[in-house]
Amino acid sequence: MTHSGRKPDEGERYKAILETAARLICERGYEGTSMQEIAAACRMTKAGLYHHIQNKEQLLFAIMNYGMDLFEEQVLSRVQDIADPVERLRACMRHNILLVTRGWSKEVIIILHEHATLTGEARAFIDSRKKRYVDFLEEAFSQAAQQGRIRPVDPTIGAFSFLGMVLWVYKWFKPDGRLSDEQIADGMVELLFPPIVAAAVDGQPGVSSLRMVPRAAASGSGSGGSGTEGT
Repeated sequence: MTHSGRKPDEGERYKAILETAARLICERGYEGTSMQEIAAACRMTKAGLYHHIQNKEQLLFAIMNYGMDLFEEQVLSRVQDIADPVERLRACMRHNILLVTRGWSKEVIIILHEHATLTGEARAFIDSRKKRYVDFLEEAFSQAAQQGRIRPVDPTIGAFSFLGMVLWVYKWFKPDGRLSDEQIADGMVELLFPPIVAAAVDGQPGVSSLRMVPRAAASGSGSGGSGTEGT
């Protein structure tokens, strides 16, 4: 049995339903996608679909919850143990952008695009999972400032500026566009972090002794970073 209480084959079937439904909802919108259309795309009867899913809103909640699982697996688990807070943030931004731009992450896009559709306890639960990401970012910005790795910045402003850049990518990124998702990820990381990275003057970190320097000088590495940002 899987952690959800389903047999392994049922768990895979359930996952396929979520992924198929996520693709349709991304294409047509939540209101524009019927359960009948989802059932047909899954090659199931509507009654068969309701064997797995109670109703449409429960399906949306399941998709978002699955999307948060993907996010934690593909982003947070890969960066949370990076000791340097600036490199942690840089790697986090890069992984998050690639998660949003890669074609298989429709569930994550639904979290962004349909964030106000859920109601009640389901919405509160997803919001609590998202809040843990905000807390993670705020802690990293706070640590970076305390260590003199970036210029003084309010952690909340830093976290939501970061998120504002990353989470809007799905609106304008085109897979067949001039820039690849790798180029966009690298470019956005370099756009945000060099202006805020700082070094202590005379070895005395603090608000009054910080000056602006290129990231390479602040981190002691070349433009390739520490090697922790790769996919």
